[in-house]
Amino acid sequence: MKRREFIALLGASAAWPIAGYAQQPGKIFRIGFLGFGSGATWANRIEALHGGLRDLGYVDGKNIVIEFRWTEAIEQLPELATELVRMNVDVIFAPSSTEVEVARQVTNAIPIVFATHADPVGLGHVASLPRPGGNITGLSGLGADLAIKALEILKEAVPNATRFAVFWSPSAPWYRAFLQAAKTAGDKLGVQLHTAPVQTVEDLDGAFAMAVQERVDGILVQPTSLSRSHRAPLAKLALKHRLPSIFGGREYVEAGGLMSYAADYVDLTGRAATYIDKILKGAKPADLPVELASKYLLVINVTTAKALKLDLPWFLEQRADEVIE
Repeated sequence: MKRREFIALLGASAAWPIAGYAQQPGKIFRIGFLGFGSGATWANRIEALHGGLRDLGYVDGKNIVIEFRWTEAIEQLPELATELVRMNVDVIFAPSSTEVEVARQVTNAIPIVFATHADPVGLGHVASLPRPGGNITGLSGLGADLAIKALEILKEAVPNATRFAVFWSPSAPWYRAFLQAAKTAGDKLGVQLHTAPVQTVEDLDGAFAMAVQERVDGILVQPTSLSRSHRAPLAKLALKHRLPSIFGGREYVEAGGLMSYAADYVDLTGRAATYIDKILKGAKPADLPVELASKYLLVINVTTAKALKLDLPWFLEQRADEVIE
C-alpha cells in the first residue's frame, strides 16, 4: 500500500487491518488506539505498530482489529477513552503519558499499553519499572532526563547563548518534571530560561512573541502529542523568527525544525506490539516490566541551519545520527 493511500485510509476508517500469520484462529482481538492528534501525523508510528503486530502473526479479520479514536482537542479524550471501554476492547494502546492518564481514569480493568511514556513512575502510572503493578505497562523514553541533554546540545549549537525559551504543554502530565529538568540544565549551563505554556496551536504566536521580546537565543520544545501534531507550524515560526530550536523527535526535523534529540519513538512503538501480544496470550500488565529505550537519536537539518545562517560546530554534525539536507 502506498503511503498516500495509507493515510487516506486512516481518515476513512475506524479500524486498521493487520496482515500476517494467524496464531489463534477463530478469535478476533480488539485493540483500542487512543490518539491525541490526527491519524496523518501519527502515520509512521502506526506503521511501526502495524509492522510489529504483523511480525507476531496477527491477521486482519481473523485475530485482530484496531479501533482508532482520534481527537485534536484534549477535552475530548475522556469521551473517546470511555467509548473504547464500553466497546470492551481487549487492550487499550495509549502511546504517551497524555493518553495513559486519560485511559487510567476510565478503567482499572482493561490492560493499557504505552510506547513513549516520559515518566511512568513519577506520574504514578506504574509502581516501578520492574514491577508495574495494576493494569498499565509498556516502554519509556524518559523524556525529562532528555531535556537536560537537549539543552546541552542547543548550547553547543549556539555557544554564546545566554537566554533560552522553553515551550511546555499543560496537557502533558509530565510537564513539571520536564520544567524541573530544564531548570537544572539551565543552571548548569549558566543560561537564563523563559518558559511559555502552549495548550493549543493558537498559543504558538504568543509563545514566539514572548521569545522575541525576551531576546532569547534559542528554543527548547517539550515533546508531547500536542507539539508533534503541530510540528510544521512550530518549525515555520522558529525559522520566521530566526530562532535555533531543538525538539523531541525526528518528525520535527523532517518538518523543518533545526535539531532533535530523543529516543527512537518509532522503534519503541514497534516494540509495544510485543506487550500487546503477551497480554492477548494471557500475561498480566502488572507482571510485564517497563522497558527503557535502547536507541537515542540526534538529528540535524542542515538546510534549516543554513537558512538561520547558523554555523554549527563540526563535532555536532559528526555526532549526529542523521543529517537531513
